[in-house]
Amino acid sequence: MEKVEAAITLLSSWIWGAPMLVALVGTGCYLTILLKGLQFRRLPLAFRLIWRKEHGADGDISHFAALMTALAATVGIGNIVGVATAITLGGPGAVFWMWMTGLVGMATKYSEAVLAVKYREKGPHGMRGGPMYYLAKGAGLPRLGWLFAVFTALATFGIGNMTQANSVAAALSSSFGLRDWQSGVAMTLLTGLVILGGVKSIGRFTSILVPFMIVGYVGAALVVLAMNWDELPGAFALIFRHAFTPAAGEGGMAGAGVAAAIRYGVARGVFSNESGLGSAPIAAAAARSRSPVEQALVSMTQTFIDTLVVCSMTALIILTADAWKSGVSAADLTAASFAETLGVAGGLIVTLGISLFGYSTLIGWNYYGEKAIEYLVGPRGIKPYRVVFVSMIMVGAMTKLELVWSFSDLMNGMMAVPNLIGLLLLSGVIRSETREYFRPTAARTAGKRNR
Repeated sequence: MEKVEAAITLLSSWIWGAPMLVALVGTGCYLTILLKGLQFRRLPLAFRLIWRKEHGADGDISHFAALMTALAATVGIGNIVGVATAITLGGPGAVFWMWMTGLVGMATKYSEAVLAVKYREKGPHGMRGGPMYYLAKGAGLPRLGWLFAVFTALATFGIGNMTQANSVAAALSSSFGLRDWQSGVAMTLLTGLVILGGVKSIGRFTSILVPFMIVGYVGAALVVLAMNWDELPGAFALIFRHAFTPAAGEGGMAGAGVAAAIRYGVARGVFSNESGLGSAPIAAAAARSRSPVEQALVSMTQTFIDTLVVCSMTALIILTADAWKSGVSAADLTAASFAETLGVAGGLIVTLGISLFGYSTLIGWNYYGEKAIEYLVGPRGIKPYRVVFVSMIMVGAMTKLELVWSFSDLMNGMMAVPNLIGLLLLSGVIRSETREYFRPTAARTAGKRNR
């Protein structure tokens, strides 16, 4: 078993090495240029579209519900512990590179959703779409689509299930003394009740849970920052200065060069917002939308909210506190930073955040895995998949998961490879769909008549 674990860890570190990070960010940069910075120019429109009701359009859930389902899967433990890890290993400058990853990642997320909605199809359990469909139907690469579905199904039981259940159980045990099996039973029952109703039930649930947990966490962070407002200029100065100059070691933090800031900032940013991995477009394909572009604009706000809002709050809380200079581990750093201002309540807020973020990831990734299984074996595989998925939550809550973490990282990386190929091959389709949508109404109408 040790040899297997070592091999998986080696493969995971290789797949998530510099080439993969360059490919993910490079694709985002290319799409940003191709779309002429659409994510910056059209962001206000994107936020307005979140609330639009598309009555009579194809799809199962609203723009808002599709966004909340995708956010449920991405706003997770990485937004709390991942940011702390980036700062601990890469210095304050890592936050700047996390921001840059999020900004170009918005173009990637937009492009994924355009293709997901364009190439989706109706199934017996609602709309189905995602990279496996646009690889097969758009790029003409059904084998790559099949591989993406396999990697997604496998990743679901790791990063989307057991690791999240384990983290939630550990947080509840540390703060409230709950036994792991108690947390496991609660998560198993709650997850089963939500997912049995399919995407409509998931959409309704996440539409309530996700806004509550994000607004609650960000609101608490804003209170702390307001109480420490005089430290904010210094925090921003650290971020921008050490993005381009080495950060000397302070307290328990090792010194970090610019290369480390870039590496850990980009890596944590990608892990947090999942732009390029191909997971979120599976949820986007379920949205009621008459245009691929409209849902794509909504989808790109997911990366903005995840990285530019939630991750930024965590980073600023850490950098306006003193805990990051005193040798506190990355796992405890965010809680310690909140506690400096709010005392015991600060630690409880972080525990609640980890619990809700982790549980919401369970719900979101269940849907991704369900659609991957449906693609591989058909609708008959959905019910057995749900039973196995729910059962594995108990295993995750009560088991040490070093091997599962490494395997999860490996599968996430393997998901990205076919997805990026699809995005690059279909970049012309993305551009033409975008141009068509934003053409003046009169010109668009005339073009349809001429066809």
